[in-house]
This record gives sequence, C-alpha cells and structure tokens, in this order.
Amino acid sequence: MAEQQQQQQFYLLLGNLMSPDNNVRKQSEEAYDTIVGQTKITFLLQAIRDVSAAEEVKQMAAVLLRRLLSSSFEEIYPGLTLEMQTVIKTELLTSIQTEISPNIRKKVCDIAAELTRNLIDDDGNNQWPEVLKFLFDSVNSDSVNLRESALHIFWNFPGIFGNQQQHYMEVIKRMLVQCMQDQDNPHIRTLAARAASAFVLSNEGNTALLKHFSDLLPGILQAVNESCYQSDDSVLKSLVEIADTAPKYLRPNLEATLQLCLKLCADSNLTNMQRQLALEVIVTLSETAAAMLRKHTAIVALSVPQMLAMMVDLEDDEEWSMADELEDDDFDSNAVAGESALDRIACGLGGKIILPMIKQHIMTMLQNPDWKYRHAGLMALSAIGEGCHQQMEAILQEIVSFVLIFCSDPHPRVRYAACNAIGQMATDFAPTFQKKFHDKVISALLQTMEDQSNPRVQAHAAAALINFTEDCPKSLLIPYLDSLVQHLHVIMVAKLQELIQKGTKLVLEQVVTSIASVADTAEEKFVPYYDLFMPSLKHIVENAVQKELRLLRGKTIECISLIGLAVGKEKFMPDASAVMQLLLKTQTDFNDLEDDDPQISYMISAWARMCKILGKEFQQYLPVVMGPLMKTASIKPEVALLDTQDMESISEDDGWEFVNLGDQQSFGIKTAGLEEKATACQMLVCYAKELKEGFVEYTEQVVKLMVPLLKFYFHDGVRVAAAESMPLLLECARVRGPEYLTQMWHFMCDALIKSIGTEPDSDVLSEIMHSFAKCIELMGDGCLNNEHFEELGGILKGKLEEHFKNQELRHTKRQDEDYDEQVEESLQDEDENDVYILTKVSDILHSVFSSYKEKVLPWFEQLLQLIVQLICPSRPWADRQWGLCIFDDVVEHCSPASFKYAEVFLQPMLQSLCDTSPEVRQAAAYGVGVMAQYGGELYRPFCTEAIPLMVRVIQSADSRVKENVNATENCISAVGKVMRFRPECVNVNEILPHWLNWLPLLEDKEEAVHTFDFLCDLIESNNPIVLGPDNANLPRVFLIIADGVANESVKTEDACSKRMADVIRQVQGSGGLWTQCVSTLNETQQKAIQELLNTA
Repeated sequence: MAEQQQQQQFYLLLGNLMSPDNNVRKQSEEAYDTIVGQTKITFLLQAIRDVSAAEEVKQMAAVLLRRLLSSSFEEIYPGLTLEMQTVIKTELLTSIQTEISPNIRKKVCDIAAELTRNLIDDDGNNQWPEVLKFLFDSVNSDSVNLRESALHIFWNFPGIFGNQQQHYMEVIKRMLVQCMQDQDNPHIRTLAARAASAFVLSNEGNTALLKHFSDLLPGILQAVNESCYQSDDSVLKSLVEIADTAPKYLRPNLEATLQLCLKLCADSNLTNMQRQLALEVIVTLSETAAAMLRKHTAIVALSVPQMLAMMVDLEDDEEWSMADELEDDDFDSNAVAGESALDRIACGLGGKIILPMIKQHIMTMLQNPDWKYRHAGLMALSAIGEGCHQQMEAILQEIVSFVLIFCSDPHPRVRYAACNAIGQMATDFAPTFQKKFHDKVISALLQTMEDQSNPRVQAHAAAALINFTEDCPKSLLIPYLDSLVQHLHVIMVAKLQELIQKGTKLVLEQVVTSIASVADTAEEKFVPYYDLFMPSLKHIVENAVQKELRLLRGKTIECISLIGLAVGKEKFMPDASAVMQLLLKTQTDFNDLEDDDPQISYMISAWARMCKILGKEFQQYLPVVMGPLMKTASIKPEVALLDTQDMESISEDDGWEFVNLGDQQSFGIKTAGLEEKATACQMLVCYAKELKEGFVEYTEQVVKLMVPLLKFYFHDGVRVAAAESMPLLLECARVRGPEYLTQMWHFMCDALIKSIGTEPDSDVLSEIMHSFAKCIELMGDGCLNNEHFEELGGILKGKLEEHFKNQELRHTKRQDEDYDEQVEESLQDEDENDVYILTKVSDILHSVFSSYKEKVLPWFEQLLQLIVQLICPSRPWADRQWGLCIFDDVVEHCSPASFKYAEVFLQPMLQSLCDTSPEVRQAAAYGVGVMAQYGGELYRPFCTEAIPLMVRVIQSADSRVKENVNATENCISAVGKVMRFRPECVNVNEILPHWLNWLPLLEDKEEAVHTFDFLCDLIESNNPIVLGPDNANLPRVFLIIADGVANESVKTEDACSKRMADVIRQVQGSGGLWTQCVSTLNETQQKAIQELLNTA
C-alpha cells in the first residue's frame, strides 16, 4: 500500500515538473534532486511501463531516465545489484515491444541506446549482448513498429556493435539496404536512410568502410528526395552533415548528389528552409572538399543563379528608409541565405572559378528595371569580394565606376546596397582601393550622406565612409580633410536637432563614428577642427541618458577618446579633466548598467585610450576604473553539454552557439558578453603596458584572473590577451623586489608551459610562446626547475616532430587525385603557419640559452638531432634559416662548450654562406660573427675559411638589392668582427680598406652598432689605414658617420654615438681639416653631424 502511495506522489511530482508555474517547477526540481538514484530509476521505469499513467507523465519519465543515464551513469549504474541491472535491461526491451504509443516507444528506444552507449567497455565489448539480438530479430520482424524501433536505436547509437562491427559488417549493410527498399512503408525508408547516414558519419575516418558502403548512397539520395516532399527534412540534414564531415563518401555519386540538391533548391513548392538546406550541401562541399567540387564546375555554375534568385526574394517595405532601430537581419530569409552562400562558395572555390560564372549575371541584374534585382546584384558584388579578391582586383576600375553610378539610383534600397558594396570593397581591397579611387568615392559618399529624406541610406553612407577612412593612408586623406569635416559637421548639427525634436538617432550614431574614424586617420592634422566638434560631443554624453540612447552615448564616448588620442595630450589637456568627470559619472552608474549594455565595451576601450593620452597621470583613476573592468574581464559564459534530443528545445536565436561533438552530443555556449570579456582583457594588457610600476597594486588580482584564462577556449582573443599580459605583469611587479616577482612567476610558469603543449590554434600558440620567451628573458637564470625543463623539452621536441610530420602530410596531399593550384595555395598557407611556430621555438631556445648559458646544453641534447635535421641541404630554406639561428644562439651563449657540436653544424654553416636564399646567408653570416666574438680559440680555422666566402657575397653585383641587403650587411659586420676579435685569422691590412668602403650599414641597425664600435676603436688607436696619410681619409669617415646618424643606424643612447661625437669634436679643433671634412657633406649629412654633436 505504502509503495502505491509513493508511486502516486511521484506521478504528482512528474506532473509538477511540467508545470507552467516557475515556482512550482523549481520546488519540484529540488524535490526530484533529493531522491536517491536507484529509487529514481525504479520509479521512472514503473511510470514508463504503467498502462494507466497519462501519456505526458510517461513521456516526462522517459526523458528523465534518459538524462539520468546520460549524465550520471557512472555514479548510479555500477552501484546497482546485478539483479536490478538485469531488470532495467529486460524492462526496456519489453517496453519497446509492448508500448502502443509511437511517441513513448521512440523515447524508450532513446533510453536503450543511451544505456548501450554506456555499456560498451574500453575494449569495445558490448556488455548487453541481448540488445544486439533484439536488433537482429526486430529488423527481420513482420512488425513495422519493431523494425522502426531497431532502426531508431541504431540511428541513435551507430557504434552499438563495438568491436564486433567488422564481424557484422555484411549483416549491417544488408539490414540497411533491406529497410531502404521497404516499398510499403515510406517512414521506414526514411529512417533507414538516416541510420545509414549516421553509420557513415560515425565511421568518417574509415576509408575502406566508406567505399564498401558507397552503394547505399543512391538509396539515401532517393530518401532525401521523397522525404522533402513529405515535408520532412531530416534526411536532407543528414546529407548536409555528410558533406561537412565525410565529403569523400559522396565522390562516387557526386554528380547525382549535386543534381538532386540543385533540383530541390530550385523548387519553389518546397519551404525556404528546405531549399536553403539543399543549397547548403553544395556550399558546404565548396568548403570541405573544394578540389573535388572544382571538377564539377558545370553544376556549380548552375547553382550560382539559384543563389542570386534567392537574393531577389525581398519584401517591399514602406517604412524601410525611416526605420531608426536596425533589427538584426532575418537569418531565415532567402535573401540573407543566398548572400551568405555566395560569400562562402566564392571563398571555398576561389575567384578563378566563381567570378567568370557570376560576372555576366550581376551585370544583367544591375540593368533590371525592378529595384530588387539591382539591389541583389550590388549585394552579390559585396559578397564575393573576399573570395574573388585577386580576380576582382584586376578589374576594380570597371567595377568601381559601375557601382558609383548606383549611389544616385532612384530607389533608396539600391543606393543603400551601393554604399554597402563600397564599404565592403574599401575593406576587402585596402589600401589599393583608397589609393586609386579616393576622389570619386569620397565625393559620392558625401553626396549620398545628404539624402535627408532617407536616414537609413544616410547612415549606411556614413558606415561606408568609416570603412574607407579606417584603411586610408593618412597622406591621401589630408587633402579632403576640410571638405569631410565640413560635411560631417553640418550633418551632425542637423541630426542633433532631429534627436531633440523627433528622438531619431540612427544617422547620428554612424556620423559620430565617422568623425572618430577621420580623426583617428588624420592624427595631429585634426587639431584645427577639434573645437568644432568637442562641445557637441560632450553635450551628447551629458544629455543622452535615456535607455534607447545607450549605443549613441557609447559611440560618442569612443569618438571623444579617439579624437583625444589623435590630437595629442597638449590640445586635449584642457578638456581632459571634464571628459574624465563625464566618464567617471557613467562609471559610478556602472553598477546599475545591465550586463548587455553597449556602453560597457565602449567605456572600457575609452579608459584605455585616456590612459595612453594621460600616461602616468592616469594612475589616480585606477581605483574607479578597475572594478568594472575586472568584473567584465571575469564574465563566465553559460555552457551546456546537450544531446541531440535536448537541443531541439534550445534555439540559436537566444544567443547560443553549438559545436557538434558527434555521437549525438553537442556542446553549447551562450556567446553574450564574450566580446566584452575579450575587450576588457585587452585593456588590462594596455594598462600594464602603459603604467608599468604604476599598475603594481593590481598585478596580483590581474595575474589570478589571467592565468586560468590561458585555457579559455571559447574565445581566441581572451587567450591572446592572457598570454600577452604575463611578461608585462612581471615588469609591473619588479618594484616589489625579487621575492614577490619570483612568487608571481611561479604562479604563471606551469600554466604557460602547459598551454604551449595544449593550445589548438596556431596564431594563439605563437603569442603564448612569444610571451613565455619574454618571461624567461625577464626572470633569467634559475627561473625554471627540473620539472619545468623536462616538460618544456618534451613539448618543444613534440613541436619539431610535428613540423616534420606536417611537411610529410603536405607532400602526400600534393599526390592526391584532387590536387590543383588552389590546393597548393592553401598548403603554402599551412607551411607559413608551421614556419611561424618554428620561429617561436627558436625564440624560446634563445631565451633559455641567453639566461642559462652552457649549463643548459645537456638538456638541449634531446633536441639536437631534430635541429640538425632542420639544416640538412634538402630541407626548405626556412627550416635551414631557423636551424642555423638556433646554432648561432648556441655559439653566442654557450661557448666555448658549444664546440662539441661543431662537427654537426660547422660545415653546413660554411656552405650556407653562399646559399641561394638570402635568409639562410644572413643566419650563417651572423653565426660567423658570434664565433669570432664569443666562440673561443677552437673556431679560429673556421673564421679564416669564412672570410673569402663572405667577401664574395659582399662583392657580388646584386648584393645591395632589397632582398639581399640584410644578408650582405651581416657579412660586412661579420668580417668586421673577425678583424676586431680574431685579427690573427685574417690579413687585416688587406681587408680593412675594402671594409671601410662597404660602410655604413643602413638596414640592419643591430649590426650597424657593431661596425661603428669597431670604427671608433680604429680611429681612437690612430689606425693608419683608416685615417690615411695626413688624415686624408677623414672626410670619408665623416661621410660614413653622417650617413649612419641620418639613417638612424645609431641611436643617441648607444655608447658609440658619444665616441663618434668625440672624434668629430677633435677634428673641429683643427680648422682646415674641419672645413675640408664638412665641405664634402650635403645638407642632410651636415644636419646629422650637428645633431650628433648636440645630443651625444
């Protein structure tokens, strides 16, 4: 009796869990959570099997049981008695066979699939063999319901056969084929096609299996076609997944797949969603299997007009041009889908293929009397700019003159699209676009901005102007400054009036940003216009306090701070404190701001600009600024691990984004606040950089925030900021003394090393490695313990091995049947990425060698063979360059002990002096220089051997052309170092006159200082070759010094600049000689000598 009562209470609880009343639901959830796992399972199973229970109660129980097994399997199931485990298995299979409601039956199949998923052990044994027998029996049963259940379980968990899969391969295939040919039951055919797709997807890496199952594809395609017309797009969605994850599976039937998708996309009887999904298959293939698709250009050419036709699918909207709030694009609309597809297919297949296909269509559309076609044509031009970059650049002149005509089209939405195309091209083709078309574009945009009756067009013209000025070289913008400023001022004043009278703000928001962008590019040239704008801008910030004006206020704050930064401290100072007070006022109301308030990120960036303008004086504001900044930088995003069933209840509209993890699971993240978090982290980096020891009070809380963010995988920018902050925070903390500094370093060191090992993104990885190297240079000898070294050694070894493995992989890809020149382009991009990581490995080794000197060599030996492999003559030049750089560091910092590796690197280094690649020559020449300077006795014969080789490089005809000059200058410097530190290795008297004629060095500033140091040594010791008989060479020496100073090859703080000034002063004392020396110099050179005398 008591048990029945409990069961009744449980049903009541299930009912309340579905209550629309939040409080009731919350209380029931709390009550449900207190029930012990085993009891939950018993009650839920009973509810599912109870014939008398209401359908929604049974449905709720099934969902809860599946979730329980999915999320808490390990906590609950292994603790159950064997008897209880058997009961669960038997009950589930019985329930599937006896349940009348198709909905509940499906849900029980989901539970069975979930249980099986958890019952496959690490070796792939299925611990529930009865479920496999049930599958085979059901598939061959006469009952349609059972056949459907078997397919549903297999669809939900295609890995159900575990390590028996190979054994049952033929049976699985037969089962799927048989069900796909079930003539009497269309839904069985559909489900079988979905199950076949799921099986293919879960075996995406198994090439042999994909081949073996390729004859199922025609059946899948047939099911796609049938199901679409039964208003079911589930199989079509599976096809999109195959195109995304296992595109090679489609190869044998690619033509048929494309034909089908094209047919569905063109059929206006289908829903927009279905037509867009059909197009998605083709577009996805352009991204995942571009080379394969490029062999079917005829069909791609037919899909382009389909995308354009979708883009024409626009509504006439009377209100459009007056709208003051821009609602987000309707992402389900055909127009947006068509535009996005065009953008992606152009990037995927490349302009060589897409531009010729689309050009004529666009031209025809632009001449159509119907505005929707002209609008679509211009939007299409904007969409393909990124993908067709190279090809459009060649005909840019023709495109731009054509687009500009539409800035004065009779229809406002066409004028809007013309502004859109200009704005997009200004970004895609910068700075070529600005250099070639500045006069036409600026005047067209200014004219369009005067369109008072269509604010929406005005705002978009202003937005295009922002794109234009952002990437416009300063010198090009200056001649237009007057006209730009006058126009922007007139519009700003008019729109301020409108804001006061009608409350409209859309154009004002854009114009304020246009002003900011012009100031940002014009810099100090904006000073004369400062007083024209600042009063109005301050007025907006003071008065635009209503909720709907938050964005305007944020953008105005941004504008003021950008103008301040542009005109500089002196001009801005009188307003600085008033502006700071305004910002502080917003700041004090900051706690009342909602989390999604757009002002927050503008405020945070404005503070950082104020910090750059005010420098150390900004420190006083830190107590007010840091609270909200830390709060924003600490935002934790909402995340969830969902299975496919749960996903249906959460849509992407609420700001959720999903990553499909396969196996019916997805990872969801709510993206709100992520950009703000990244901005805030960037700003903390900015404060640490600008304020140095002035920021010391905050280093501890910032380092505690940043270190864990090295693993913040939801946003690359956050991880980059975390990495950048580390060396800067150490610099800030220096003032607290070595003990505090070491504590802080210990707090970050482990995490930094680990993240070098685990970071998935190569751009972020290079930042982390760079920061780690800087930290080691800062902390110096003793900063790494044995565990650190062991871990770091393993990671660097891994990076080098991966480098070689990736080169092998690229070699294999070049042998692939789909290899073509576009594939080659992407392989070269990968190559550049790899080399960049190699440069960072070199940075880290450099910092370790320079801090630890020769005592680190035993540790280095685990990497030695890999570095030797880099400098093999057969490797690409970049490998040889960086391999040599690493050996250069070994010689420079670990000599004379470095000589024990001489046999592996000396000969390659000598040969590299005459390499065809200038980068390799430069690395080799630098190596000779450090051998002479630091290497010690043992390297002497090598220095002697290197001299004639380097002289040959310096004297070759094209040694001073742009690409060779750095290598040549390194050779000149190295010859100097050999004469200076190892004079016994070379005939100094013979080489020195030549060496003087090769000076000064103008490109490599670091090496230039070495040459000037040596030159001063020679002059101070009255070297007869340098001075010449009766000081006849002094005018030549003056010339070398003057050119060096004029070219900034030496800086005032370099010790040698004082020595050179002393030489000149000495000559100044002897009248005639001075006149003689100065008379040979031109005006720039004379100025340089004067400057040197004044400063050094």
